[in-house]
Amino acid sequence: MAKFKKVVIPEGDKIVYKDGEIQVADNPIVLFIEGDGIGPDIWNATKTVLDGAVKKAYNGKKKIAWAEIYAGEKAVATYGKNQWLPAETVKAIEEYKVAIKGPLTTPVGGGIRSLNVALRQKLDLFACVRPVKYYPGTPSPVKKPGKLDIVLFRENTEDVYAGIEFKSGTKGADEVRAFINENYKHNIREKSGIGIKPISPFGTKRLVKMAIDYALSHNRKSVTLVHKGNIMKFTEGSFKDWGYEAAVKDYRDQVVTEDEVWEKHGGKVPEGKLLIKDRIADSMFQQILLRADEYDVVATPNLNGDYLSDAAAAQVGGLGIAPGANMSHEAALFEATHGTAPKYAGMDKVNPGSLILSGVMMLDHLGWKKATDLVEKAMKKTIRSKVVTYDFARQMTGAKEVKTSQFAKEIVKNMG
Repeated sequence: MAKFKKVVIPEGDKIVYKDGEIQVADNPIVLFIEGDGIGPDIWNATKTVLDGAVKKAYNGKKKIAWAEIYAGEKAVATYGKNQWLPAETVKAIEEYKVAIKGPLTTPVGGGIRSLNVALRQKLDLFACVRPVKYYPGTPSPVKKPGKLDIVLFRENTEDVYAGIEFKSGTKGADEVRAFINENYKHNIREKSGIGIKPISPFGTKRLVKMAIDYALSHNRKSVTLVHKGNIMKFTEGSFKDWGYEAAVKDYRDQVVTEDEVWEKHGGKVPEGKLLIKDRIADSMFQQILLRADEYDVVATPNLNGDYLSDAAAAQVGGLGIAPGANMSHEAALFEATHGTAPKYAGMDKVNPGSLILSGVMMLDHLGWKKATDLVEKAMKKTIRSKVVTYDFARQMTGAKEVKTSQFAKEIVKNMG
């Protein structure tokens, strides 16, 4: 067991994995990062809701042992100058497996480009998982937001997140340009900035397999591979091909491809089979608006998933109510998907829905389904009753505007 300088580990049990399966005791140690800006406000609200749900669901027989770890501004205050992401924060997540975090400030100047990206890379959290669905009563810009209910798996370690760039006019850009033009008969213009984005079979297949595993374990009907393979044939096109390869090789008895449905099954998915299909990225933006109910689990390379997850969230109320997680086969970091909103810091004002619903994902990950259901039902009841924070209240007729902390207490009250 690792020893820590600043992290205090409470009495509780470590979450472990046995034969690839998570093992969770009744008093598991779970790590948290408050976050910067509005982070403390939304974290306190989230903790209130999660603890309330666990207590209610299991009559006090289960309880989370919370342990604080540090990143962002609080890490600098705790560990000293430039300690935005202390090594023991990463070590703690590696050892204790499950953590939840508020939004983090990106340091200005040199060093880490993004604390969120740094955490994903250091822990090899290769899947960004974003469930997007509608909670009735939530203000939405579309006519039928309830049709959208997807879980998006976005590859987290390749594509533009592992991209290599060469600035216009630099020696590196000129050398790469000359090499490609001379050896591959292209005509890249002078002074071009150049970017390289790697996508591998290893990275693709483990992401797609996680998406398929989720779909099978949660009784979902389809997995859609989203790509721009009609243009980028050997990166995004290969993502599609490798995705199908993984599905057919490792899940042959459980899946059917869209081509097979038409060629062998008269256009009807056989009973009990998970459908594997693909869509061109630009078409998919139309599809989630016009035919949202035809999509279920979605797997994408990094950049496509970045666009799609935010666009989908906009249909059901915005990032303020959009949960997310970054996951590997063992470690899982659940997070608010929005920014730090520093102008609202400490005002007990903003919507904590994103982090609360990320906590719901966390409870599901722990296997605590009773608590998961309690929070979801209470969240729906609270929004329908129009007792909401300012962002929703200003868009609802007859709403009662409440503070962040009051919204959390209302959810707990609505657990019955």
